[in-house]
Amino acid sequence: MEMKKKINMELKNRAPEEVTELVLDNCLCVNGEIEGLNDAFKELEFLSMANVELSSLARLPSLNKLRKLELSDNIISGGLEVLAEKCPNLTYLNLSGNKIKDLSTVEALQNLKNLKSLDLFNCEITNLEDYRESIFELLQQITYLDGFDQEDNEAPDSEEEEEDEDGDEDEEDEEEDEAGPPEGYEEEEDEDEDEAGSEVGEGEEEVGLSYLMKEEIQDEEDDDDYVDEGEEEEEEEEEGLRGEKRKRDAEDDGEEDDD
Repeated sequence: MEMKKKINMELKNRAPEEVTELVLDNCLCVNGEIEGLNDAFKELEFLSMANVELSSLARLPSLNKLRKLELSDNIISGGLEVLAEKCPNLTYLNLSGNKIKDLSTVEALQNLKNLKSLDLFNCEITNLEDYRESIFELLQQITYLDGFDQEDNEAPDSEEEEEDEDGDEDEEDEEEDEAGPPEGYEEEEDEDEDEAGSEVGEGEEEVGLSYLMKEEIQDEEDDDDYVDEGEEEEEEEEEGLRGEKRKRDAEDDGEEDDD
């Protein structure tokens, strides 16, 4: 697929000025030059044209907001001075797998003042003696060359940076947990205690009621016993009175017989 058609396909009914990222990998550059890309893509921050048989950057439009440019696996051998003119704010440039052979070609990148990472892997220039030392001396603004800094520390990729951010958020959450319970936690505890207290109070009321009921029942039984004892005493008194009456009647009958 030609680069023009690839660009139209990647637009997806968007206007060029709405696009911030554009990937044109593996398409075909006619005559080794950029086609279909123009100044209307002024909001572009990331552009990838890997393996498109690109040999010249002469037709690169002005892309002042471009930060990352992928040009790996092409046949670029020079003309890098265009980059400083058209993409002055580049921070990352990948030229790996191109036809760059000597330091004089790379020297044109000195004018990219914001460049931090440069990749020349699989270019002939990497076979030079003291290659890394020479590039870091020539381009003092860069921090990483072929993915490593001068102390051989690997450059962080975007995924690792995102993971670090997630890790920082997790640490913040842990710190908040260690700092104490969230607001409202104590209130919930108090509510639970109040509920427990109310349950205990209800239980005590039930015990008190049952105790009172037992006392009332016992008092009724005692009253019944008292009534029974009083009735027995009355019956005994009545029986005694009846006995005395019978005795008196008998004495009266005896006196009548004597007469």
